[in-house]
Amino acid sequence: MAERRIVEITDFDAPELDVYARLSERELLRYDEPLSGLFIAESPKVVCRALDAGYAPVSLLLERRHIEGEARELLARCGSVPVYTAELDVLTRLVGFQLTRGVLCAMRRRPEPDPAEVCAAARRLVVIEDVMNPTNVGAIFRSAAALGMDGVLLTRASADPLYRRAVRVSMGNVFALPWTHVDVGWTELLRAQGFRTAAMALSEDAVSLRDPALRAEPRLAVVLGTEGDGLAPRTIAACDYTVRIPMSRGVDSLNVAAASAVAFWELGNRGE
Repeated sequence: MAERRIVEITDFDAPELDVYARLSERELLRYDEPLSGLFIAESPKVVCRALDAGYAPVSLLLERRHIEGEARELLARCGSVPVYTAELDVLTRLVGFQLTRGVLCAMRRRPEPDPAEVCAAARRLVVIEDVMNPTNVGAIFRSAAALGMDGVLLTRASADPLYRRAVRVSMGNVFALPWTHVDVGWTELLRAQGFRTAAMALSEDAVSLRDPALRAEPRLAVVLGTEGDGLAPRTIAACDYTVRIPMSRGVDSLNVAAASAVAFWELGNRGE
């Protein structure tokens, strides 16, 4: 078993703490170019899910009491990577927020798969178009994993699924599904892969989410748009279906994360 490298934090300006204290999400993404960059996973459960998915740890930052407590099993899995530690109040001052379960882990990103690879084994896909809120992206991933979706495609303007908040809100389920980014022309890519596309949008000619034709599609991609404006008109026009969730009491729409859960429940592979 590799020997633990426990390092007591005595200097907030130590360069090895930059990844936790001073680098933005975008700077972490470009941390070791041309390699794939880093991301931060938060809480023992989420870090373990990342390890299960094959992501490699670079270092850990954790509350001292967790070394022989909640994070003991996690540390055993991380080998000899450095473990920076202090009391919770010191860690909170260092990183600028309250740590979930007192654990952060800097992990190495992996190259994203080709979109055709994500499509290959899927029957139900999610397309996230320009959803810029990491909380919503994380919630969409959690619902997609729970409710039978097989993979996720994201446009470049969407929040990165490996942003700390997206990973945390997803409860680590960003590691449970294959995902990748797509460029302009993704509707043609899906069509070439045998998918029909369902744009979730408010429109007078939209079909109900309960339309049996949707569930009958052998391969279907559910397309979700940005929080404010929804899907771009060109995206709606390029999709095979425009779909709306039946509403009551005069409510016209749901938050994109809530709408995704409803759509995935109705259209996902639920294993019934």
